[in-house]
Amino acid sequence: MDSSDKPGLLERLSSFLVREPEDREQLMQLLHSAHQRKLLDADALGIIEGALSASEMTVREVMVPRPLMEVVDVGDSLEAVIARVNTTAHSRFPVINGSRDNVVGILLSKDLLRVRQEDRFNLRDWVRPAVFIPEFKRLDVLLREFRVSRNHMAIVIDEYAGI
Repeated sequence: MDSSDKPGLLERLSSFLVREPEDREQLMQLLHSAHQRKLLDADALGIIEGALSASEMTVREVMVPRPLMEVVDVGDSLEAVIARVNTTAHSRFPVINGSRDNVVGILLSKDLLRVRQEDRFNLRDWVRPAVFIPEFKRLDVLLREFRVSRNHMAIVIDEYAGI
């Protein structure tokens, strides 16, 4: 080996001082240090921390529990559906058939803009297919799938296929 292939003293010292983090905790310390030295602002640090924590979380940790889901029933009238959209201000709703355990699809509130009052309203005509996912799916994987499929909502099921 030629002596010119060996790293010099300065290179060895700098590699010792500027080591790559070996685990997530060291990476977080490095990021907080960069924030303290004003290399990262608080918003950027928050975004990076959120992205790193999402890779460790499961869907179960961020889902809306079944009793708190804002839903519309497939038998609801147009007036009832519009009232629900207006009171909750949500853009997507699971559509159920009698029970929260029986999700038949997803309603996008923007689709209601195309409904004409003179038409006989049947909510089933406006329902889009629901995506069902297991509760222990990793959040980062789901977000990647959402980006590819351009989906924004999924129905979480447990190991017994319950909502």
